[in-house]
Amino acid sequence: MKHFKLFIVLLMALAFLPMGVFAKEDKKVNLYLFRGEGCPHCQEAEEFFDSIKDEYGKYYNLVDYEVWYNEDNAKLMEKVAKYFDQEVSGVPYIIIGSKTWSGYTSEYDEEIKAEIKSEYAKTVSDRTDVIKEVKNNKTNSKKSSGSDVVALIIIVIVVCGAIFGVIKLRKQS
Repeated sequence: MKHFKLFIVLLMALAFLPMGVFAKEDKKVNLYLFRGEGCPHCQEAEEFFDSIKDEYGKYYNLVDYEVWYNEDNAKLMEKVAKYFDQEVSGVPYIIIGSKTWSGYTSEYDEEIKAEIKSEYAKTVSDRTDVIKEVKNNKTNSKKSSGSDVVALIIIVIVVCGAIFGVIKLRKQS
């Protein structure tokens, strides 16, 4: 009976596992900035993002990639551009969801702010996160996270069942 109670407790913990996994999901939009160290246009873009942080910071995470001195980041930028069927001739290269800007001018400010809010309004599963997709070499990686959780739950159930079965067999012998 003691082992049966343990098994029930494990199953109850397992039932709450998906809630814990999904509760940690960040609702903020990932805004990607590929930039060059010392680039004046990149500096202007960074100053713009700093200037809107108080009002828009709750909507986005700024993820910064320096590409002039970091070869891996430069290659990632090229992969991202290829994903969008674009050629990047310079920096900054800004990505929000499936929208991109090559270069920066203050004329982009309102469009960028609107895109941040528009992307934030989408459900997390409906968003495009190009970096995750490029890094995983998948175009549907955002849809795979749910199946990963289901697979984890099945594995835990099987392991718990095996442990319970071993305990029961030992008790019988």
